[in-house]
Amino acid sequence: MRNIALRLSYDGSAYHGWQVQKNEISVAETLEDALTKICGHPVKTVGCGRTDAGVHALRYCANFRTDCRIPIERFPLAVNSRLPGDISVSDAVEAPEDFNAIGSCLKKEYVYKILNSPVPDPFLQKRACFYPQRLDLSLMQQAARAFEGTHDFRAVRSLGTETKTTVRTVYWCRAEKEGDLITVSICADGFLYNMCRAMVGTMVYASYGKLLPEEIPALLEKGDRRLTGPTMPPQGLYLNRLWYEGAVGEMMER
Repeated sequence: MRNIALRLSYDGSAYHGWQVQKNEISVAETLEDALTKICGHPVKTVGCGRTDAGVHALRYCANFRTDCRIPIERFPLAVNSRLPGDISVSDAVEAPEDFNAIGSCLKKEYVYKILNSPVPDPFLQKRACFYPQRLDLSLMQQAARAFEGTHDFRAVRSLGTETKTTVRTVYWCRAEKEGDLITVSICADGFLYNMCRAMVGTMVYASYGKLLPEEIPALLEKGDRRLTGPTMPPQGLYLNRLWYEGAVGEMMER
């Protein structure tokens, strides 16, 4: 049985997240339907993580097992012929037997995009968070740095998914601005439910003085979700990069 890893990207606007849902269309279900048709047997995928409804992925990794003999280099073309235009498979590799897209992932980077302008952009309506109130980039950057390191991040997560621990290591958290577009980049060894969006919301609060950047470490220590910033809307969030060892890691960097 082959274990195949795929690199894909998708616009999540039309989907109720990655995970298969009972009554809603998901990215995983759409991909599995396409793979089932080309492989000739039911296919179940393992994704590198959940993305919520409306969240996008610039790079995503999923693996599945099959005994079909389609050459590995032909998988992207074959799958894309069965996928809608808002999901695209760009590469495929033969993965080790024990590879698992979520369990084998070393770290992930998400980016969050904020259109900080008094005028909305119709072309970014589903691809950035429109925020007309002027944000202070310097204060956002100070707040971003306060999240870096190993902390208990329960103060910036939403309830809904149980985890063994809420401790995570954030390798970097940065805020940059080009024109009216602010991009926040967060890389960590793992993320809690809504963690990125709550971190960005806390940075937004810091940008106009609702809390101070230097207060963030103490807020993380308290672990009270009510004391940190809001969960930002989903359309600004993108899974941006993934790190793996071996052939899958090389594929994700191509």
